Amino acid sequence: MLVGLVRHGLTDWNAAGRIQGQSDIPLNEEGRRQARLLASRLLDEKEYHWNYVITSGLMRAEETGKIIADKLDIPLLEPDSRIKERAFGQVEGLTALEREAKWGKDWNLLELGQEKEEGIRARALAFLQDLEGKYGDSNVLVVTHGGLLAQLFTALYQDQCTQRIGNLSLTVLEKSEMEWALRLYNCTRHLEEIIEESK
Repeated sequence: MLVGLVRHGLTDWNAAGRIQGQSDIPLNEEGRRQARLLASRLLDEKEYHWNYVITSGLMRAEETGKIIADKLDIPLLEPDSRIKERAFGQVEGLTALEREAKWGKDWNLLELGQEKEEGIRARALAFLQDLEGKYGDSNVLVVTHGGLLAQLFTALYQDQCTQRIGNLSLTVLEKSEMEWALRLYNCTRHLEEIIEESK
């Protein structure tokens, strides 16, 4: 079984540096363009074949997933709330400057309603286990969020995967016996090639 982990496309809040958390923010035009670029890459690649797409249900993930599913002509499954972004409580909607002005540079150490990292890891791992149980003979694209992916990678690989997760990045995991082997990590070459062409 292969699982392709995709971070949703760009939103206006991403572009402004605002923490989204579970606030339901749509893609912007650049985010839609990014989703189309990844969809084209997935359609052209012969190395992987995908059977389904599943998303967190938040608008930015759902729209990204629909663009990809439509292009690949594969089913978009019912969303799973376990792969929603981390809830950030009072911090959602604020930029770095706004957060620091309100609570100081160590705002992240304060109790401001943020979901605990251990809880995010637990729900992400439970989702992955259930996905294998239901679709173990298939390859599934999962469209989710940067904060959740960072915690999932920490749970699976400790300190091996610490890059910032890019919008529309692709990570591919393969289930082999008792572990998830990392076949591709945080790859955005489908976006970089277009940037090169436009220089």
